Amino acid sequence: MSLTRRQVTTAAFAALPLGAVATGTAQASQRPRTLYLAGDSTAARKFADAAPETGWGMALPFFLHKDRPVANHAVNGRSSKSFVDEGRLDVILASIRPGDFLLIQFAHNDEKTTDPARYTEPWTTYQDHLRLYVDGARSRGARPVLATPVERRRFDAGGNALPTHGDYPAAMRALAAEEGVALLDLQALSLELWQKLGVEETKKYFNWTGTEQDNTHFNPPGAIALGRLVAAELLRCRVLSARDVRRLDAEIPPSWITWPPATA
Repeated sequence: MSLTRRQVTTAAFAALPLGAVATGTAQASQRPRTLYLAGDSTAARKFADAAPETGWGMALPFFLHKDRPVANHAVNGRSSKSFVDEGRLDVILASIRPGDFLLIQFAHNDEKTTDPARYTEPWTTYQDHLRLYVDGARSRGARPVLATPVERRRFDAGGNALPTHGDYPAAMRALAAEEGVALLDLQALSLELWQKLGVEETKKYFNWTGTEQDNTHFNPPGAIALGRLVAAELLRCRVLSARDVRRLDAEIPPSWITWPPATA
């Protein structure tokens, strides 16, 4: 008789000595519970040479209390597949601890059909790779959280904000329901926000400069707006409690965003 992946994980956890389980639980309750972030350039930390481009993961700590630190492992250009293939998920799983969280947002680069190093198919390999994150977090006593990809800035001639991610958000929603994982539907929420703001106002949230018209990546106001959405959804989905979040209704100055020097 073959066991399901979930049965294997549960059996392995049950096989741990009771004292080890109790010790891990006690340790988790006594230390800050870290929110790890796995994702792409829309969430990643940016350096000074990329300013004013800003990942929403840079703004998320403004909305969380200090005992809920963010470990932002999101990296430009990565898909759910390439992030794993490069060993970046292994790095997270080597550090994550019981009681921590793993927030997973991919799709922008999974959509690149001409790049076999990054491309995944929504209903097969995309879901397969996302399961690696879910199972990896759970096997270490951490809580996985899936986030559909934030929307690009795209409007039709009538001023209607358009979805750009094809079946990827639907595939992630289906996987979240199947696996019983909390879902932050950032695709739907960001699309609703862009529609509310409109064609011209949304330019103030994306990386539009004198020489660049970037409709994918955010500037500080955009990153702050998305960081607020993420924190609010973490609260609404009961991943975090009211004591874990702050400033959800407060004005956050863009000057709070800083870009560290570029690494060598």
